[in-house]
Amino acid sequence: MSNLTDRYVQATLRRLPARQRTDIERELRASIADAVDDRVEDGGDAAAAEVAALTHLGDPARLAAGYADRPLQLIGPAVFLDYTRMLATLLVSVVPVVAAVVAFLRAVDEAPWLTVVGDSLGAAVTTAVHIAVWTTVLYAIIERTPALRLTPDRPWTPAALPEPPSRRARWGELVAETLILVLVTAFVLLSPVVSTEHDANGDPIGVLSPWLFDTGFVWVFIAVGVASLGASFSRYYLSWSLPVAIAGSVVSVTGAAVLGWAAATDHLLNPAFVTAAGWPAGTGTWLTAGLIALAGWTLLQTIIDTFAHARRS
Repeated sequence: MSNLTDRYVQATLRRLPARQRTDIERELRASIADAVDDRVEDGGDAAAAEVAALTHLGDPARLAAGYADRPLQLIGPAVFLDYTRMLATLLVSVVPVVAAVVAFLRAVDEAPWLTVVGDSLGAAVTTAVHIAVWTTVLYAIIERTPALRLTPDRPWTPAALPEPPSRRARWGELVAETLILVLVTAFVLLSPVVSTEHDANGDPIGVLSPWLFDTGFVWVFIAVGVASLGASFSRYYLSWSLPVAIAGSVVSVTGAAVLGWAAATDHLLNPAFVTAAGWPAGTGTWLTAGLIALAGWTLLQTIIDTFAHARRS
């Protein structure tokens, strides 16, 4: 079987319970092979016969629903798959943005960091519930009102199958992550001795808080960065698995928590540098708000990515 058939089979199997996949894979591959052979015996080209056979089978999501004998009556079979795709898209795109904006605004108001985290998570949950409820109501109405279906169903073709991830692109991402880690580490370690501002004695004023170096907490930042890079290399060489995903998630969540805590407790930016540089008085607050929003965004994206990989496995 060609790569096209393999992609079709995998797109079908990933939507089925693990206990059913072996038997259904054997049956599905045999069915595709028979259909292709019949078309080739009738004088057709092998590649064209494969495309025709897969097109005849249709969307893998619908085929998987039939194999699993899974009812699609929550909304109705006519719009159920469109409903689930729209719901997933809205949750992934809207919820992280709302959480990040709320965290940013609470940080600007100089709220305690626990309040910032709690309010952002509360806003994320509330937004997700509203999206789920109102999207369900909308598609329930559309399913029961044929006149509202403004566009006809588009026929599925194998061209809609997802492309396998490019290993070269993933390697490029690893190189970029490594370079960024090296540059950030160099900046952090050199910040106490390399600065654009100096005190009355001519000594440099570091942009980062001296507390980070006095307590040795700076090494926690660097260790989290190295661990994050190690998780990325593990995903590249070992591919996705639940243990690798859990390890990567723990590292990402730890990094987000450490960054958010340091920013929220004013242990990140050096006040003396802000004063010497003539920056506005609210610079620290704005930077803290941005970092907390970034930490929240990272946390939510990690959860979403892990969930998406788990569904595909």
